[in-house]
Amino acid sequence: MNELLEAATSAAQVGGDILMRYFRDGVQMRDKSESGGKSYDLVSDADIESEGAIAAYLRERFPTHELLGEEELAGNVEAEHLWVIDPLDGTNNFAHQIPHFAVSIAYYHCGVATVGAILNPARDEMFAAAVGQGAFRNGEQVSVCDSDTLARTLIGCGFYYDRGEMMRRTLAAIEEFFTNDIHGIRRFGTAALDLCQVGCGQFGGFFEYQLSPWDFAAGVLFVREAGGKVTDGRGAALTLEKTSVVASNGNLHDKIIEITSRHHP
Repeated sequence: MNELLEAATSAAQVGGDILMRYFRDGVQMRDKSESGGKSYDLVSDADIESEGAIAAYLRERFPTHELLGEEELAGNVEAEHLWVIDPLDGTNNFAHQIPHFAVSIAYYHCGVATVGAILNPARDEMFAAAVGQGAFRNGEQVSVCDSDTLARTLIGCGFYYDRGEMMRRTLAAIEEFFTNDIHGIRRFGTAALDLCQVGCGQFGGFFEYQLSPWDFAAGVLFVREAGGKVTDGRGAALTLEKTSVVASNGNLHDKIIEITSRHHP
């Protein structure tokens, strides 16, 4: 377990060093419209180089393991040994010089999240977790908040690239959260770090109606090891496929699911 966790954090640092070089020196962003994506769904040489370097690092250490990543890695999600990699989560923040983005790396054994590492290289923050061993920020153990009412909490949220019905459903859910006298809504644009904020007790809950497995693979384990709960937006167990995600401190989970399921696309 320690070897896997050390590999995850080291690989995240490999990717983070590349991202920071581009963040300092500048990079040309491209949209994914030519490959069927949206004009505001961005990618850059930073994403590609980060993923390639992470993949090379992990393949050298674990040559028989499968790798699944956002850009060019199509590993088998049913493999016994699977690494799930997001080389740059928060691409729009990165593109606009906002220092809130991350590298996210998770190891799954037989479909079960076992090790996770999420690095914000701009802030030098490493969030790490291993099953049964707790969740840690820069080596200090963290835990979810103890709030038992929505009226005493911040809620984090995310928006998928869809700007149609899914966006309207998200806004409707946000409106209902406000009717429960929450302290506020925060949308920071980096799901991996949003999940870490649940695990660190800053958010009482977080929801987004569509995320890919590399967006949440490491963050799910971090929240659980910090004492929280993660399901899809209707309360069902997560799988390694595109899905809605709700994370909470556990106490608030049913209350959050009542709202997110009512507005679920």
